[in-house]
Amino acid sequence: MSEIKVDTLTGKTTANDITVTVGATATQSLEQGSLKCWVHANNAATIEDSLNTSSSVDDGTGQYTYNLTNAFTSVSYSNVCGNIDITSASAVFGIVYTYTASQWRTRWYSTGGVYTDVDNAYSLAGDLA
Repeated sequence: MSEIKVDTLTGKTTANDITVTVGATATQSLEQGSLKCWVHANNAATIEDSLNTSSSVDDGTGQYTYNLTNAFTSVSYSNVCGNIDITSASAVFGIVYTYTASQWRTRWYSTGGVYTDVDNAYSLAGDLA
């Protein structure tokens, strides 16, 4: 078994160009293929664990704002949100309804279309500034 221990990876041609080979011929950029932010928060928008999330605000029932520690280069980033409240008796869905390069706001609805507080999780991928 081989083991490599390093503190920093730097591309040989370009500093941030590190390519990972996947399978026999497919390759993927290490930078492009990694999440730049994720957060797990409770139903009061209190961050329980995160990466690149500096703070959160409870904007009211079922509405939360999250701020990034390091902003994205633009609003062209991908987000995935999920309800992690397994005790909820009804179906709940969330949307990211407004976002900038440095923050995103969400709303969570019950099946009746009413805002509802839930434990929630987000993952963001894109280019950091």
